[in-house]
Amino acid sequence: MQHQILGEPMPVVECYLQPGEGMRTEKGSMVWMSPNMQMKTEASGGMGAALGRAISRESIFQNTYWPEGGPGYIAFGSTFVGSIWPVQVTPQMPIIAQKSAFLASELGVQFSVFFQRKLAAGFFGGEGFVMQQFSGQGTVFIEVDGSAVSKTLQAGEEILVDNGNLVMMDASCSMDIRAVSGLKNKLLGGEGFSNTVVKGPGRIVLQTITLPRVAQAIANIMPGRN
Repeated sequence: MQHQILGEPMPVVECYLQPGEGMRTEKGSMVWMSPNMQMKTEASGGMGAALGRAISRESIFQNTYWPEGGPGYIAFGSTFVGSIWPVQVTPQMPIIAQKSAFLASELGVQFSVFFQRKLAAGFFGGEGFVMQQFSGQGTVFIEVDGSAVSKTLQAGEEILVDNGNLVMMDASCSMDIRAVSGLKNKLLGGEGFSNTVVKGPGRIVLQTITLPRVAQAIANIMPGRN
């Protein structure tokens, strides 16, 4: 499968498929495709995977697309202003992503639910208690709010991230929370009571904005707020 990403800040990823190749996506993500593309809607991965998607607030059903009678192409569009980030998944290196990050993937990529082992990180971190894990072999396309920034953390290296700005990390990384120091900082600093701490080794992808922050900015200028 080859692909190109077009049209930021509301991008699409256009995938070029040979016979025998296919793509899996959330329903409603397709924006255009060649006439020979076929579609099948199903609870892919069995009921266990479908239940996992329901827990992570994704649709139980997914669409599978493949070309018939020759090569074909299909484009998947993002749901918000931002970026589409391609990630290569291997059996040796699965990834963990926000529960709303998945856009599309090759058929060799497998989906499962990832539960935060540390309750504090799940309840107070902006990424949530339930996340998504992608394993297997192939490319998965992740939706990013705003721009994507990739970093590689060495073993034991840490980074503090504002809650909600971590899009994905290698499964070799770990995540926790750390309280903001000082009562005045907590109450008046505007950064909340805690930050997400990500510890290496592994790569992470950060997003420059979050949808809740955009929603709050819009709400602040709506009539009747002042």
